[in-house]
Amino acid sequence: MAKLKKVAVDRRNFLKSAAAGAAVLAANPGTVAAQQAELRRNDPLTMSPKVETGISSNVEVLTADRTGSDFMVDVIKSLGFEYVCANPGSSFRGLQESIINYGGNKNPEFLTCCHEESAVAMAHGYAKVEGKPLLVLAHGTVGVQHASMGIYDAYCDRVPVYIILGNIIDETKRMPGVEWTHSVQDAAAMVRDFTKWDDLPISLEHFAESTVRAYKIAMTPPTLPVVIVADGELQENPIPADAKFHIPKLVRAVPPVGDTGAVAEAARLLVAAENPVILADRAARTPAGLAHLIELAEALQASVVDLGGRMNFPTRHPLNQTERNRALVAAADVILGLEVGDFYGATHSYRDQMSGRTFHSITRPDAKLISIYANDLYIKSNYQDFERYTEVDLPIAADAEATLPSLTEAVKHLINDDRKRAFQARGAKLAAAHQKALEEARDAAAFAWDASPISTARLSAELWAQIRDLDWSLVSETSFVSRWPQRLWSFDKHYQFIGGAGGYGEGYGAPAAVGAALANRKYGRLSVNIQKDGDLMYAPGVLWTAAHHKIPLLSVMHNNRAYHQEVMHVEIMAARHSRGISNCNIGTSITAPNIDYASLARSMGVHGEGPISDPKDLGPAIRRALDVVKQGEPALIDVVTQPR
Repeated sequence: MAKLKKVAVDRRNFLKSAAAGAAVLAANPGTVAAQQAELRRNDPLTMSPKVETGISSNVEVLTADRTGSDFMVDVIKSLGFEYVCANPGSSFRGLQESIINYGGNKNPEFLTCCHEESAVAMAHGYAKVEGKPLLVLAHGTVGVQHASMGIYDAYCDRVPVYIILGNIIDETKRMPGVEWTHSVQDAAAMVRDFTKWDDLPISLEHFAESTVRAYKIAMTPPTLPVVIVADGELQENPIPADAKFHIPKLVRAVPPVGDTGAVAEAARLLVAAENPVILADRAARTPAGLAHLIELAEALQASVVDLGGRMNFPTRHPLNQTERNRALVAAADVILGLEVGDFYGATHSYRDQMSGRTFHSITRPDAKLISIYANDLYIKSNYQDFERYTEVDLPIAADAEATLPSLTEAVKHLINDDRKRAFQARGAKLAAAHQKALEEARDAAAFAWDASPISTARLSAELWAQIRDLDWSLVSETSFVSRWPQRLWSFDKHYQFIGGAGGYGEGYGAPAAVGAALANRKYGRLSVNIQKDGDLMYAPGVLWTAAHHKIPLLSVMHNNRAYHQEVMHVEIMAARHSRGISNCNIGTSITAPNIDYASLARSMGVHGEGPISDPKDLGPAIRRALDVVKQGEPALIDVVTQPR
């Protein structure tokens, strides 16, 4: 039963003792006074008369054995969430208190974030390593607006991010002032165009069903973000002593598998092809996807081009022909696309000219295109992440990873001795081409080896020399360092690469790396992040989150002191107008003053070294930072680099 009491209690003491119950404190004024005196002696904040240390001396406090948020935590625990990421907000204060006290701050454990976009990006990176979502809490109108870019990135990247938004729907229950500006009629409306599903439960039974349903929807391919709105009253109102609620059992949906007839036709085309090419983008959702693709490629001895949405195929496998991508696509008679987000771009050439932007096909006129793509089962119209329409000859609307076993079986059934001999000969040629590409990459990496600023090839090579014998995971994208890690390192495990932001949003990289490192932590893996300078400045507070929660992560700055992608765009425009490129640093450079990222890291409690501009100093700095990370702490090395 809920009771109202008037109590005089220090704010910190009240929060600290919430688990014991405000009624107990009110009944023991001597205990309260003693605890307040102890706080004044030991808490530096309470020592200063200028710091607010209390609330009104006459406050009505609602006490209850259980409130709705306790039951909500029961539901959340049933789904197996390990962590909840949030920047604290009053609209989910009931849930936060129940998580940390009623739920014991375990499964989920509350992780303090300095920005809602960082909280979502952490969840984004975590899910791509762990294969399941963590929970994100966001506060009212302002929290969801901050979170929206992170949600959009996850939507474009087809990642199951799970968000609970706090909101106060009944206007008669809102406190004057801030709760009005932070409340909204339809909280999920702001992100509905780039989430898969949302709901606003109006009862605890409703919350239980919708929360379980949302998890099932998020995890069914195509995997995407979902939102549940948790009303403040529903969280905070007491639960009657005789109330009984049911938590539905989570039963995951079986991923959609391609139609049997379509799969058989795809197998026929692939076995008959002389130059088949497999394009893989977000094909490997789990370690099983990686194994399935290897099995299919080896059965066909077919070229594989990894487009980098995930870790789809081992970089040192002789059938990996990623470095010959465009030439292979141009020569292919059959092209199989596996969860390829931009099939049009993969099969066309784009020119950005003064006379206009133009495309032309690079494929043979007789080439057959096959697509296995879960996104064909789900598409929205407003945000244009679905790319140009591609004239695919055999589109199979299904999950590629789930369909690969049946496709491989159908392929093997059709291979006779003649085709097997042809495949073996093709495989030998591809292996030779793969080895040649690797040697060419090593030769190219030697250029500017001793240059200052440090080349991105040297940075990547120095990193590889230090981590190659460890159980490592690269938790950052690589296009901005000319893909040198894929060209020089040996990737062969699913968790060794997680792709990029999806929506190309700046501010994703640093928090996603921390989230991925969080997922890697319990496995004892070394998480490595090649961190863009401009990206870090969107959300540097995530360094504090990593230090505070002891998330081991090695971050090596790619500090080219510019938003270099935009430098190149301005250079294109200047060249188009014959105006020269000498002013293209205006509005795109990050100089005058140069940012000291090592000092920034140290200010957040992270080990920091640099700036390093002499390449001979890089290896020793990496070794020192690795020693810190191996002790379970984050470390950052500021490396001044060439643009790409």
